[in-house]
Amino acid sequence: MNLKNILPALMVTLAACNLTGPGETGQTGSLPPTNILCIMVDDLGFGDLSCQGAADLRTPHIDQLAEQGMRLNQFYANCTVCSPSRASLLTGRYPDMVGVPGVIRQFDNNSWGYLDPTSVLIPEPLNQRGYHTAIIGKWHLGFEAPNTPNDRGFDYFKGFLGDMMDDYWTHLRGGVNWMRFNQEIIDPEGHATNLFTDWTLEYLEERAGDKQPFFLYLAYNAPHFPIQPPDEFLARVKKREPALTEKRVKNVAFIEHLDHHVGRVMEYLEASGLIHNTLVVFTSDNGGALRYEQSNEPLRGGKQDMYEGGIRVPAFMVWKGKITPGSSSERLTLLMDLFPTFAEVAGAEVPATIDGKSFLPELNGEVRPPSERTVFWVRREGGGYGGQAYYAARRGDYKILQNTPYEPFQFFNVGEDPYEQNPLETGESEIYKSLRSALQEHIQETGRVPWQKQLTE
Repeated sequence: MNLKNILPALMVTLAACNLTGPGETGQTGSLPPTNILCIMVDDLGFGDLSCQGAADLRTPHIDQLAEQGMRLNQFYANCTVCSPSRASLLTGRYPDMVGVPGVIRQFDNNSWGYLDPTSVLIPEPLNQRGYHTAIIGKWHLGFEAPNTPNDRGFDYFKGFLGDMMDDYWTHLRGGVNWMRFNQEIIDPEGHATNLFTDWTLEYLEERAGDKQPFFLYLAYNAPHFPIQPPDEFLARVKKREPALTEKRVKNVAFIEHLDHHVGRVMEYLEASGLIHNTLVVFTSDNGGALRYEQSNEPLRGGKQDMYEGGIRVPAFMVWKGKITPGSSSERLTLLMDLFPTFAEVAGAEVPATIDGKSFLPELNGEVRPPSERTVFWVRREGGGYGGQAYYAARRGDYKILQNTPYEPFQFFNVGEDPYEQNPLETGESEIYKSLRSALQEHIQETGRVPWQKQLTE
């Protein structure tokens, strides 16, 4: 940390000694607004952290987030794949309500979404509250105006516009360089996880010396395939875990490399004092890919499935002085619920149109009754899916799901059968009929929303 930043950082630390909450007043006066850091990783399996039960990998830094904050045990991605989940996080809406039912790709003939240009993204209400808003890492919601980060309200963008990288060192996708610094094409050297962390530390160092609050969305590409851990991490795991398969050992090393870099970010927050006034969120956009031996244990299924292993993801939140360390919540929560939660933390107005529900009361220690709202999941895809969509819906403990558009719905009570091994009979079930009816209404409503770019002459 530069010397010019030591004094502001100490002032933040001293102010934090009397934490009373965002915008509240303590004995030493009004506290500064709360910074927000949202760390989104890519394809991290539910069981691929040591704090989630993995015995073959070590993730001490991410584990520490669970120890220092709240573990959200019923936290869900909004989709089984990348773009829709990211659209939901940033808009607070179901992905098919903002035109992103499937993956946005650089070639129109295999792209299954187009972010609604009229949708409100989280930078808008936060900017109105004086926040500096930034994204570092993976965007995956558009390649050109009006759907690039700066066009959608972010003050700062340094990262990757595309979906997956074909190589973590060259950063290309389909032979195209999608790395950007705001609107400028850049061609940095180094592993993408290292780069995104270095850029994050540079950004945080700038913010540590500024009174303006910030919202930083740090979106790592890892551990999405191709599984490319640096050699030193791979060698370490091979030596420690000689019985692992080649696929598994690479995945373990890749996640441990990611954990190391999450640790670098958290260490800077601690050293700078920013941790005392920053809400930190860690989660994933969907479950792990089984074909790469990523683990969602003990849940059934993985990425692309509507089974729990495809949509239920690790989630931890740290907020010193507000969230009780080592606490947990069993309330059903989705990525789209982060939007209204962040807005409330910032004291910003929550748009009436969003589908997400704030869970700030849980972060403040309030225990509320189980949520009985009905929630939906969708994915539209080409290839073997034929461009058709498949769905899931849940109310309370009851859940219906498809894993392809061509199969009948399965029906489970995930409270009694969390690993989805015992399908329920559907014929006479009023709950099943009610869920199907609610899903049908949702499909009708979202059918009014275009999910392809409108062509103009």
